[in-house]
Amino acid sequence: MSDESGVEPVNGSAQPTGRRAHRVSPQAGTRGIPRRSALRYAAGGLLLAGGAAGGAAWLLNDGSSPAGSEAVSHNPPPPPPGGPAPVWSEQFQPGHSWVAGGVGTASADVNDRTMFTRGAQSARVTTDGSGRQAFLRRAGMPAIDLTAKMIRLVLRVEDVAHLRQLAFYVGTRAFSNYFSWEFHTHSAEGANYVQSGEWVVIHLQWADITKASGAFSISETGVPSVTTGFTDMSFAAYDDNAGPVTVRLQAVEVLPDTSTKFPRGVVSITFDDSFASVYDLAQPVMQAHGFAGTMYNIAEAVGTSRYLTLKQMRDMQDRSGWEMAGHAYSTSAHDASYSQLTSRQVDADFGRLRSWLDANRLHSTHFAYPHGAFQATSDGVPVDHIAAQHFTTARSIIAETVESLVPAMPHRLKALTGLTDGVGIDGSPLSLMLEPGGKLDRCAKNGDWLILAFHQLVPGPPTAGTQISQAGFAAVMDGIAARGIPVLTVGEAMSHFT
Repeated sequence: MSDESGVEPVNGSAQPTGRRAHRVSPQAGTRGIPRRSALRYAAGGLLLAGGAAGGAAWLLNDGSSPAGSEAVSHNPPPPPPGGPAPVWSEQFQPGHSWVAGGVGTASADVNDRTMFTRGAQSARVTTDGSGRQAFLRRAGMPAIDLTAKMIRLVLRVEDVAHLRQLAFYVGTRAFSNYFSWEFHTHSAEGANYVQSGEWVVIHLQWADITKASGAFSISETGVPSVTTGFTDMSFAAYDDNAGPVTVRLQAVEVLPDTSTKFPRGVVSITFDDSFASVYDLAQPVMQAHGFAGTMYNIAEAVGTSRYLTLKQMRDMQDRSGWEMAGHAYSTSAHDASYSQLTSRQVDADFGRLRSWLDANRLHSTHFAYPHGAFQATSDGVPVDHIAAQHFTTARSIIAETVESLVPAMPHRLKALTGLTDGVGIDGSPLSLMLEPGGKLDRCAKNGDWLILAFHQLVPGPPTAGTQISQAGFAAVMDGIAARGIPVLTVGEAMSHFT
């Protein structure tokens, strides 16, 4: 089998160890009900793996705390969410039974004691720069039931300069049958969920399966043919055929997925930049279905030409249940992108934004990054670490996999953006959502948290990739309603796990 398209056979370089993975007793899930009554759900309890997006204080490169926002005060954001505990867990501690191999492997150590975030070791594989597969895997395990479950990975890429792709497989009969998730393809230009030298948490849900092989299949509406009885797992890394990549795997865990709370999944409809067209064109369409959205606002833009007024924002919040969240305080910070500013400037803009929201009785503690960028600031501080000090979540525009409840990393929420019905312009066609097996079918059939990010609505044909016509937007809303998918604001969705 080709190592480019599937699971590579184990070769002579595999390195076995010894003991079975640890099992945890399953926790009972709570079944979901439609939108507004969904607010009555009980919360779960989960500590997020790796602590990558938690509330620990951050420091500048010189070890000092940030300045520049001392005059700004606001209440700290609520803590990250809880949720269900894992029902199966592999932490790659001494005695585990995973092996390393692959024709693209230069070296490996399945008991790497030089870098880890749990216990005393992790498992490492380093590619050889050929672009071929390097893997960490285990076959012949006791059968695992992944029905209504998702897989959590905790991993680290030392340097992403030559990273091309990361994938994960579950299967049977030594991978004669398998499903795969190609969950990260690295971008040389845009923001990347996986960045150099940090422990990253990934959730893999059935809505995101990429491929089926052997006796396994995926239906026209995106449903896997089987979700239980898996005996094989494999984690694969590919470089760009120009240099090696070192990847460490710290944990593979199985936990209840979004469908245990929302059997038909859940959608959050979000808007960036405070455009007045959302009030004029989007809100009436959504109100007809009983939907409310999340608006991520630029404080300095509010009340200026083409943008919402405070009166409109309060009307949407107080009368229609909308959430008024944050996108930036100053238009200059938004336009520049936080990654182009110093950490002190970013912290100050966050602080002013939260204080502005509080002062204007806009109650959300959620945020969306300008241009989706949460990379490091110009002086090397990760923007998502700063965001965690001011907001409960922060949304990106990364959509290589769909978001989950609970999120893997609350300050890197994934969202699909650029939906448009324009012709001959950048953006994603509405068929991505509406066609058989598209995002809405997969959400309804498998259960996930599908966050949609829109910008500007127009009454006629769109002329830019950030625009969608009112008719095209209505088609998406009709598609959500026809599939019976509940719609919640970001804050409402997160409230189930806090």
